[in-house]
Amino acid sequence: MRWTLATVYLVALAASYYQRATMKPTPEVRAEDRREVHVEAVQGERRVGGDVRVVFRDVKANGSTGEDPSVAGALSGQAQNRASIDSPGSQARIPVVLVHGSPGDAEVFDLLVERLRGPRRLIVPDLPGFGQSSHDLPDYSFLAHAVYLWELLDQLGVQRVHLVGFSMGGGVVLNMARLAPERVASVSMLSAINVQEMELLGDYHLNHGIHGAQLAGFWLLKTLVPRFGSWNRSDMGIPYARNFYDSDQRPLAGILDTYAGPMLILHGRKDPLVPFRAALEAERRVPQSELVAFDSNHFMVFRDPRPLVAPLAEFLGRVEAGTARTRATALPERVAAATMPMDRKHWPEPGFITKAVLFLTLAVGTFVSEDLACVSAGMLVAEGRAGFPLVACACFVGIVVGDVLLFLAGRWIGRAALERAPLRWVIKPEAIDQASTWLHRNGATVVALSRFTPGTRLPTYVAAGILHVPFRKFLGYFLLAAAVWTPLVVALATGLGMPFMHSEWLGRQPLSLKLLVGAVVLFVITRLVSALLTFRGRRGLARRWKRLTRWEFWPPYVFYPPVLVYVFWLGLKHRGFTLFTASNPAIPAGGFIGESKSEILSKLHGADEWLPKHALIAEGDASARVAVARELMGDGRFRFPVVLKPDAGQRGSGVAVIRSEEQLQAYLERTSYPVILQEYVAGKEFGIFYYRYPDAAAGRVFSITEKRLPVLVGDGRHTLEELVLRDDRAVCMADFYLRKNAERADVVPAAGEAVQLVELGTHCRGAIFLDGGDNVTPALERVMERMARTFDGFYFGRFDVRVPSVEDLREGRNMKIIEVNGVTSEATHIYDPKLTIWQAYRILFEQWRVAFEIGAQNRAHGTRPTGVFELLRSMRQYRRQSQEHPE
Repeated sequence: MRWTLATVYLVALAASYYQRATMKPTPEVRAEDRREVHVEAVQGERRVGGDVRVVFRDVKANGSTGEDPSVAGALSGQAQNRASIDSPGSQARIPVVLVHGSPGDAEVFDLLVERLRGPRRLIVPDLPGFGQSSHDLPDYSFLAHAVYLWELLDQLGVQRVHLVGFSMGGGVVLNMARLAPERVASVSMLSAINVQEMELLGDYHLNHGIHGAQLAGFWLLKTLVPRFGSWNRSDMGIPYARNFYDSDQRPLAGILDTYAGPMLILHGRKDPLVPFRAALEAERRVPQSELVAFDSNHFMVFRDPRPLVAPLAEFLGRVEAGTARTRATALPERVAAATMPMDRKHWPEPGFITKAVLFLTLAVGTFVSEDLACVSAGMLVAEGRAGFPLVACACFVGIVVGDVLLFLAGRWIGRAALERAPLRWVIKPEAIDQASTWLHRNGATVVALSRFTPGTRLPTYVAAGILHVPFRKFLGYFLLAAAVWTPLVVALATGLGMPFMHSEWLGRQPLSLKLLVGAVVLFVITRLVSALLTFRGRRGLARRWKRLTRWEFWPPYVFYPPVLVYVFWLGLKHRGFTLFTASNPAIPAGGFIGESKSEILSKLHGADEWLPKHALIAEGDASARVAVARELMGDGRFRFPVVLKPDAGQRGSGVAVIRSEEQLQAYLERTSYPVILQEYVAGKEFGIFYYRYPDAAAGRVFSITEKRLPVLVGDGRHTLEELVLRDDRAVCMADFYLRKNAERADVVPAAGEAVQLVELGTHCRGAIFLDGGDNVTPALERVMERMARTFDGFYFGRFDVRVPSVEDLREGRNMKIIEVNGVTSEATHIYDPKLTIWQAYRILFEQWRVAFEIGAQNRAHGTRPTGVFELLRSMRQYRRQSQEHPE
């Protein structure tokens, strides 16, 4: 069915594009008083080449629509001067340019133009990008439109004009006044935008992000939705979205602060798009301005413009008579008010559009981070940008919708949902296992409890769906928890944000910066508070702190950079960045990555006394691999438990102790690469690091690591999970330990019962590494020398061995080699908690220095180091294979 629907969609989309490409242009129907000029395309104020058509309505003075000869000459490019072309009379009248908003065109002013006809010429353009003007523009901004309109007026030979800007057109006329103030007789702002702070969320960066998302939505609608008929001609709102996305409203405040000519502000008190407070702010900033308020809304200009006519006509008359106030003649008290800073504590009530945008933004934001969305909502309330009920409701709705979708994903798709974006980005399969156990143990009430337990919400909702928890019960518990939690977090963020948002320094910053800083700080605080409310949360904080302060738990990208720098320096010193790969000529790339462990074991000639039984199971069909393993188990060579591990693996990845035929089959069915079946060797595990210079008579045991498998002792009262979280060291690896012991995490071990958490001696998989250097004895060194000499061409690496006891190790007896590692093996005793990070670096630096020196001697004897590109290919190949390693 999916393929059928996809095919239908693609065919319909292709047909839509074909129709669009073959459609004939619709013949334009143009009124007698409509003209056009052609101007050069601009990017801001810069001309970039290309033709732009500007269509405009030209209504002559005294109602005449006949073409004036001087206009005809201007339109044909033959005008010789820029003298006024107003109708003759005893007193010349200055033309009026009416600039529409976005979206819109010149028709917005049709009713107003009919009432303004008379002694003044009216020029009403379709701004480029709208109406019948050109739509394919490099820049749709206010500034670009201002440049286009001055070019239009130049071609018409019009020197001086009155400017009337409606809605977005206010931004255009203000830019026109900045570009050519000497040519502007007056500016009239009709329900017009002005300062950035009064637009949407009041901040350029926030608004720009919203406009960008809006533009992307319109573009996707136009590009990906099949359209036919007249709908196929539509721009789908892209010019409107581009207009606001390309425009920068921040400079408008400065233009208002410096504009010196007469200004009339006409605004409705009930405007839902541009708040009346914006008109009041423009009136304050322009002390000579006149504000006329109406008991109307944003749309009066094309619904009923009759109240606008008288004040506009009277104002234009006073401007031309020279009696209208300018900045130079403004009242002193208003000049003083204009110099005062803007009131940033009392913002206007957001209009319907702003509320809708804010509601949608916060609701969608919860899909990214519920906590951060709620904190941001509280910050907006603290700033006075929104009401508490609106933002709390938006977050609540977003949380309900998002988490119900998680539940349904678990219900309809099951565990396969975890393998798909976006769930696979944020939820680990093991988290689902833990949540499932929690649900089984506590019932559906855990859905409500998870709302207050950090890190458990997403996996719990998906697990509830997978386990088919009744939807009504799930929804009931969830609605109750969300109804309590959401307003609580928003209120907390509001209360903490009040002094924060209005502090001495931050209070003067743009809203986007205040939101960024404040939301991050309060997000951390709220997460910290919620974590402190539960034992699990408190131990989670302890875990993070311990992993931060104990370097042995640092991730490789934090710990290893100094080592890489030192290795780079050694490469320069020895004139070979990969010289270390020559340290073990018998192992490909010296054992840097991806070497075959079975091949290494096979080269230990005469080492049978130290080798456990092992066999290689080649890659291939799963059933054939299972058959081979069963045959090996059946002939008596192997008995459970056994060990399965990748033939090319590192840091214990993919290693598993297999205790049953079912586990054996499951492992081989979910892997395809070669694996080693090895006899399980009990006892204590040690890592013995050995090296020998090729020209030396004997080698040296450089390091011994005692590998202890972590054990916790039960007290008869706490579950294994609680024991892990309470233990000072185990809590650092709690996620890994609990994942490995998920089936018994809620079991209460008896008092004195020892519980071993892992079975493998790998540090990154939970083993404890201690410095065992005091176990080096002459007897052990003699045995290690014999052991290493059985491997011709091996000079540098680590033997992982198991022995019945420490005494056996010291005497060099009863040892079994679990694995031999090459040049990238470490002297792992560095992870002993008693060693400082500086001691660890000193040991690693010495280890790499020896590797390069051995490589240099081998190079002198004819060994060729592995090339850089060959090494990179090996790393890519290993990375692809390692993605299949089972945990």
